[in-house]
Amino acid sequence: MLGVVENHSLPRTAAFFDLDKTVIAKSSTLTFSKSFYQGGLINRRTALRTAYAQFVFLLGGADHDQMERMREQISGMCRGWNVQQVKEIVAETLHDLIDPIIYDEAASLIEEHHTAGRDVVIVSTSGVEVVEPIGELLGADRVVATRMVVGDDGCFTGEVEYYAYGPTKGEAIKELALSEGYDLERCYAYSDSVTDLPMLQSVGHPHAVNPDRALRREALARGWPILDFHRPVRLKQRIPGFSVPPRPALVAAAAIGAAAATAGLVWYANRRRAMPL
Repeated sequence: MLGVVENHSLPRTAAFFDLDKTVIAKSSTLTFSKSFYQGGLINRRTALRTAYAQFVFLLGGADHDQMERMREQISGMCRGWNVQQVKEIVAETLHDLIDPIIYDEAASLIEEHHTAGRDVVIVSTSGVEVVEPIGELLGADRVVATRMVVGDDGCFTGEVEYYAYGPTKGEAIKELALSEGYDLERCYAYSDSVTDLPMLQSVGHPHAVNPDRALRREALARGWPILDFHRPVRLKQRIPGFSVPPRPALVAAAAIGAAAATAGLVWYANRRRAMPL
């Protein structure tokens, strides 16, 4: 348990959550990969072009340089994609795909933080169009996420307007603290990745959730709590009377990561077929 309700005469506080592998059991973008592949947004040649980099990421071993290379490749890959087409594909599957993979432990923590009077903020490298509806599903108060540039023709230009990754996450949290009046020493943060060290170091109560090897080492060295989330559960099974919000999800930027996710799966399948029995 997280303790007593906040004294509202004190500065405000918040709990900052990474999304992928922290709140949900998979990559939010990987979850949509099959839908985008079937929708014709990703062809075989494009998938193979970025397969290895994404495969490393899926195994949890992507470092900063690999993440930067993937960002460049994915940005170029999505150039010219029609945003409305992407919205329509993902709006049909968002709740069916995301709701079953929310960690029960994460949902409980979000409830506890709200009960204690803290804001809940999702801070994710995924596109804002996918993070916002997931945040709404979870009851988050606000989100910080990557934003892609959309041209006058309604298509991705291939440029990144704002990349919510690494040090940028820490900077965003500090900016929110100034604008919202959060006392960061009394705030909480949760992540699975060592690339989120700037985010975790920004608050007084950092937590490593299902950490990769590098983050586990950091957490042990710094005496940070290490949490094990392993029980995905549908929200409607946890909350009596829960119903999925009816509005369509605007999830265009999810396609960016979904493309690379599919690339990894295609590469791995081809590699397995090529291996001797």
